[in-house]
Amino acid sequence: MTETRSEQVLRVDAYPTHEVGGYRVRAGKPFPFGANVVPGGVSFSVFSDQATSMTLVIYQRGEADPMAELEFPEEFRTGSVFAMTVFGLDHENIEYGYRADGPYDPVTGHRFDARQVLSDPYARLIAGRDVWGVEPDRSRGYQYRSRVCLQDFDWGDDTPLGIPAEDLVVYETHVRGFTRHPSSQVTAPGTFAGLREKIPYLKELGINCIELLPVFEFDESDNPRTNPETGEQLFDYWGYNTVSFFAPKAGYAATGRYGMQGDEFRTLIKDLHAAGIEVILDVVFNHTAEGNEQGPTISFKGLDNATYYMLTPEGYYFNFSGTGNTVNCNHPVVRNYVLDCLRHWVADYHIDGFRFDLAAILGRALDGTPLPNPPLLELLAYDPVLRHTKLIAEAWDAGGLYEVGNFPAYGRWAEWNGKYRDTVRRWLKGDSGVTGELATRIAGSPDLYSSRGTAASVNFLTAHDGFTLADLVSYNDKHNGANGENNNDGANDNNSWNCGAEGPTQDPAINALRTRQMKNALAILFTSQGIPMLLAGDEVARSQQGNNNTYCQDNELSWFDWDQVDDNAELLRFTREMIAFRGRHRELRSTAHPTGQVREHLGLPDISWHGERAWQPDWSDGSRLLAVARCGTGDDDVVYVAMNSHWESHDLELPALPGGRSWHLFADTGAAAPHDIRTPGTEQELDNAGKYLIGPRSVVILVGRTNDPGDRDDLDTP
Repeated sequence: MTETRSEQVLRVDAYPTHEVGGYRVRAGKPFPFGANVVPGGVSFSVFSDQATSMTLVIYQRGEADPMAELEFPEEFRTGSVFAMTVFGLDHENIEYGYRADGPYDPVTGHRFDARQVLSDPYARLIAGRDVWGVEPDRSRGYQYRSRVCLQDFDWGDDTPLGIPAEDLVVYETHVRGFTRHPSSQVTAPGTFAGLREKIPYLKELGINCIELLPVFEFDESDNPRTNPETGEQLFDYWGYNTVSFFAPKAGYAATGRYGMQGDEFRTLIKDLHAAGIEVILDVVFNHTAEGNEQGPTISFKGLDNATYYMLTPEGYYFNFSGTGNTVNCNHPVVRNYVLDCLRHWVADYHIDGFRFDLAAILGRALDGTPLPNPPLLELLAYDPVLRHTKLIAEAWDAGGLYEVGNFPAYGRWAEWNGKYRDTVRRWLKGDSGVTGELATRIAGSPDLYSSRGTAASVNFLTAHDGFTLADLVSYNDKHNGANGENNNDGANDNNSWNCGAEGPTQDPAINALRTRQMKNALAILFTSQGIPMLLAGDEVARSQQGNNNTYCQDNELSWFDWDQVDDNAELLRFTREMIAFRGRHRELRSTAHPTGQVREHLGLPDISWHGERAWQPDWSDGSRLLAVARCGTGDDDVVYVAMNSHWESHDLELPALPGGRSWHLFADTGAAAPHDIRTPGTEQELDNAGKYLIGPRSVVILVGRTNDPGDRDDLDTP
C-alpha cells in the first residue's frame, strides 16, 4: 500500500528517500550497530574504517543465493559507519551479511575481499548451525548467516538476584554435556531446555550460581581431527572458538531450527533466577574462530582486520591465546565492541556475571605489551549497565602473562585463583613444604588480595580444563590419546595422585582412599574463605578416564552420567551437606581476611592455627597436619577444621571453648558413611571434649557451640 504524504510526515524517519536494487531505502542511524527493526523496515549498521564500499547482502531464509545485494550509497556513510534502513522486509524470514571492499594488503593489516559474504559482528542470531552436530553444507559461500532478532520476551518480574559475591557457590558446567547423556531422562537432551529440567537437582545440591561454558555461537564441526583410536569425528565441544559474540548458540536450543534459541535461553535464565540461581557466562574475547593467516574469514577479518586483531609489524597475527590470533581488545573501537556485547547480555538476557577466558590478554596494548592501566578493564569495571554484575578473570594467558593477585581490579574484578588450586592439590597428595601456603590459601589468600578482600578469590580445585576430581585421585598422568594429538595436549603439571593404581581398579582399599580424598578436597574447598567453584559432576565422581583436555570429546567422556547420582550417592550427600554447612556459617564467608584479632564476646581470635597440640601449629617442611579454628563476630559457632595429609593417624588436642560451648562433630572423612558427615545443626557432641583421633589422609570438621536450641538463631543461610 502506498503511503500518503500526510502519513509520511507523521513518521519522518519511516519513509524511504532512495531506491537501491529495487528496494526502498533511506540512510540509517549509525547506532545501535547491527540489524534493528524500525518502523516500516530494518536498519542495518556496520563499522569498517578502511572499507572503500559496503554492500548489504540479503537472503530469503535458508536459501543459498541472495535475493538482493544493496550497496550502501556514499551519503549513507557517517564517519566509518555504513548505515541503511531497508523498507518492506519480512524481517523474520530473512538472513543477511555484508560484502566489504577495500585494500588487500596483509603487510599493512588489510584483508578485504568483496567476494566474501561476512557475518555481522553485532548479529543477535546466527543461522547455519541450528542443530548440533549436523554436517553443514560446506559448498555454500556464506556459512554463518546473520539474522534479525525481535526483543519481545516477557521477563515478568525477573530482576537481578544480587547475591553477594562472598555468598556464591559456583557450579561450572556445559550446556550440552549436562543433559546429553541418555541417563538424563530429559525431553530435550543437550539443550537449554534440558538444563532447565535439571533445575531441581541444582537447587537440591545447594549451589546458587551456575557458570556456563561458552554459549556464544560457535561451530562444533570446525575441528578437523578424528579420534585415532576409533576413527570418529572430533568436535569443538567446549566452544571456545567464538563465531558470533552477540548470538546464543543455536545448536544448544531444542528450538534452534526455528530461530528461537534466544527465547529458549532467556526462559532458562528466568527459571534459574526463580530458583535463586544466578547465571555467569564464560566469555572468550581473547581470540575468535577466524584463527591466523590460514584460518577462515568469517567477519572481523573481512570487515576491518587491522582494527580487530593484534598484528605484528609484518601483518601476521600475534598469538597470546595459543589458538592463532589475538583480539585487539584495547583498540578504542574493539573495547567498545566488548562493552556493547556485555551490555547486550546483561540487558537482553539478564546475565548476572562473566568469567573472562585468558583475561590477561584484555590488559595488553595494541602491540601486545601489558598495560599498567588497561582501559578496557577500567571501562568494564565502571560501566553503569555492568555495575552490579560479577566480573571474574582467568588472570593469565598463553603468552606467559600470569597476573593472579595482580590483575587490574578497580575494586570490581575477582580472579580464578590458580595458586589455591595448585596448593590444595599438593596438600592432598601429601607433598611436603606446603603447610604454610595452605594456611594462606584457605584464609582467602591475603598475600594476593589484601586490598580486595576474600571475595576476589574464586577458589577451585578442578574446572573444565584439567582433571575432574575423580580423575585427580585416580591418575598420575594425563591420558589424552583420544584427542588425536599424541597426548601432547593438556596440562602436564596436574599435581594429581592415583592413590596406588593408574585408573579404574577393583582394589577396595584404593577405591576407599580415593573416595576419602575427594571428600577431603570438598571439605577444604567449602571451608575456605573466598568463592568456591565446583565442577559439575565432581559431586558424583564423574570421570573422564584420565583425559584432562576433553575440548573435542562430545561423548560420554564429557557428558554428565546421571546414573552416577545413585551410584555415588555417598559423595553427593557429602557435597550437599558441605555446601549447606558453608551457608550456615558466615565466618567461612567473611569478606575480610582474618587478622588474629580476639573476638571479645568469646575471647577467641577470628582465626587460630593448631597442630597435634592446640595453639601449636607445625609450620615445618615435614608437617602434614594443620588445623584452623574460626570465630565470627556474632554469637556464631566456632568452626574447627583439621586437615591431615599424612598417611598416619594423629591425636589432636582440641582448643578449649568458652561460654558453655563444647565440640560437636560435623564431618570426619575417615569415618564410613553415613557417619562421615551430618546435617548442619545436628552435629554430635564429642564424648571426649579435649581430644580427637584424626585418621590418615582425613579431614575433621567440628563446631564449638552450646546445646541450647535458643542459641541457634545466630546461624544464617545465604
